[in-house]
Amino acid sequence: MTSEPYKISFITVNYNGLADTISLLESILNARLSFAYEVIVIDNGSLKDEYSLIKRQFPNIKGYYNRMNLGFAGGNNLGLEIATGEFIYFLNNDTLLPENADSEILGMLEVFALDSQVGGISPKIMYYQPKGMIQFAGCTPLTSITLRNKQIGYREMDKGQYDTSMEIPYLHGAAMVVPKRTIREIGMMSELFFLYYEELDWSCRINKKYKLVYFAAAHIYHKESASTGQDSPLKTFYLTRNRLLFAYRNRSGMSRILAVFYLIGIANSTRLIKFVFSGMWRHIGAVCSGTWSGIKLFSKKNLS
Repeated sequence: MTSEPYKISFITVNYNGLADTISLLESILNARLSFAYEVIVIDNGSLKDEYSLIKRQFPNIKGYYNRMNLGFAGGNNLGLEIATGEFIYFLNNDTLLPENADSEILGMLEVFALDSQVGGISPKIMYYQPKGMIQFAGCTPLTSITLRNKQIGYREMDKGQYDTSMEIPYLHGAAMVVPKRTIREIGMMSELFFLYYEELDWSCRINKKYKLVYFAAAHIYHKESASTGQDSPLKTFYLTRNRLLFAYRNRSGMSRILAVFYLIGIANSTRLIKFVFSGMWRHIGAVCSGTWSGIKLFSKKNLS
């Protein structure tokens, strides 16, 4: 980090993930970035103040320990409030930058410089394990009713088949670069979601005025779901609730009505049957409570 005005603010949110966060910060340092940058860590209600431990090892970082867990959007929004960079690079704390990140990040910044209509970029996202497996290489739009889409390259081995950049409908929350000017105009992420779907909702808002891009010449590594577990009841609750919330906020008219009825009457019912036959009783409760919580949110003012 230099005394120049910061070109990029890296923001990551820590929640009981000390080892992962330290590994991420080490990967940023090891990349030997040539541009001015700052690193912001928001400890989002960890059981103990892990920020102080991180600050001791990395004295140049910014951030603080927040006693309350404000969720993915809330934690990142706190980081945004103290970020001074021209561009914000949001990274999950369980991600790692590659050693050649300098040239790759500069490549993303060049896209913004060449096209002022680009409002956000996500790089190629690779699984940390197994090596060489893709998690994200772009995506297709969500269907209007079922809210299903395809994550391009998902669980495929990288053989260069997705090495062409393209416009995409949504950024990936694990790694996204957004100019500060875009955030000033569009606003920060909605904190209604708490966990999951925030970046999809935010992408929809950004995409109304700007293009979103998958940049194939940059990549990061993602350990995936280190905080919540692959199939935890917590994940089931928020995915159930937030699909309904996303549909209500980002669909209108008959599409909204049909999407909500599909999610409650077909998608959630199907998942309940699956969990019953699997004996996953806590997940059954998570689907029911997530559905009810989503319905209750519909009555909130300024929801859409």
